[in-house]
Amino acid sequence: MSLAHGRHYLAIPGPSVIPDRVLAAMHRPAPDIYSGALAEMVRGVLRDLGTVARTRHQAAIYIANGHGAWEAALANPLARGDRVLVLANGLFGHGWAEMGRRLGLAVEVIDCGKRNAVDPARLARALAEDAHRELRAVLVVHVDTSTGVRNDIRALRDVLDASGHPALLMVDCIASLGCERFEMDDWGVDVMVAASQKGLMTPPGLGFVFFNERAADARDAAGDVSAYWDWKPRVAPEDFYQYFAGTAPTHHLFALREALDMLVHEEGIENAWIRHEKLARAIWAAFDAWGACGEIALNIGEETRRSHAVTAAQAGTPNGTALRDWLTRRAGVTLGIGLGMAPPGDPAWHGFFRIGHMGHVNAHMVMGVLGSIEAGLQALGVAHGEGALEAAARVIATA
Repeated sequence: MSLAHGRHYLAIPGPSVIPDRVLAAMHRPAPDIYSGALAEMVRGVLRDLGTVARTRHQAAIYIANGHGAWEAALANPLARGDRVLVLANGLFGHGWAEMGRRLGLAVEVIDCGKRNAVDPARLARALAEDAHRELRAVLVVHVDTSTGVRNDIRALRDVLDASGHPALLMVDCIASLGCERFEMDDWGVDVMVAASQKGLMTPPGLGFVFFNERAADARDAAGDVSAYWDWKPRVAPEDFYQYFAGTAPTHHLFALREALDMLVHEEGIENAWIRHEKLARAIWAAFDAWGACGEIALNIGEETRRSHAVTAAQAGTPNGTALRDWLTRRAGVTLGIGLGMAPPGDPAWHGFFRIGHMGHVNAHMVMGVLGSIEAGLQALGVAHGEGALEAAARVIATA
């Protein structure tokens, strides 16, 4: 006998839960891909994406996952041999750096570890050492999904401005867009990448690259860009077909239109940010209580640096994997693996797990996950403190 029968809850940090009405929006015949209603809908989608990103600048949509958006962001304003600096504190910062190397960029990495936010002072020192202003771009992940850390993007822009350095500031918001406060224009971000499958509540398959005039000028100066990744014809197409360098991802666009209606026109992006923060704080309160006894702890100690979209935690080896397995088999809940928290084959990997709380998530979903974790800890005999659900409920009760 298992209590997992029923609607399974995928509480991983992406793909996130897809709302029923977003799924329903995809259930329709294929449309005309050359003109008419679809073209007008895409123009509205682009406007609303700008609202979510808080930018008046342009965005290109790619039929790609986040890795495709990474490549597009690098391939347009940069050329082979250009120097870039990556500020990394998790698997995805290092992944973007590796993408740059594969494209022939001269990549330098400042590794800030897996439990710390990027230190702006380390960026300041790196810029000061670049006396000839050879660095073309600074890359950073807003929220690294593997570690659950949130970086201060405004502080990094302040360092760039104070130094007078002309490098582009490029930010990965794949895990944060729609969940965390992000102000592309006010924070001085030149290029931002995102994807459809997390805070935007749409199936995986759409990548987005937002860019301002500085980045557009850099693209013009960088030389040739491959036909598919070139953002220029996508944002100023001669005809609708060029928006996607071919056939549009029609049903993903229908889904995204519905998701943006929910996020922008019904809830409002600022309310969505508040919702994510409140639910994250409920989760943190539960972990504080559990952590009073045993090895359970959040990966990021400083509250102001914790993500509001994903929580990375440890429960001691092999408790993390055991807990995930028990929850899937017995409770109908799947948690995220400890992605990148220990080398492959290292037994320590089995001590970590992650909770995704991004996009289409509310109080009863969070309380259900926390209650299921509590049951799993008891069933497995994992040492933990008491009062976690009460602590989480108190946070939600003050909403």
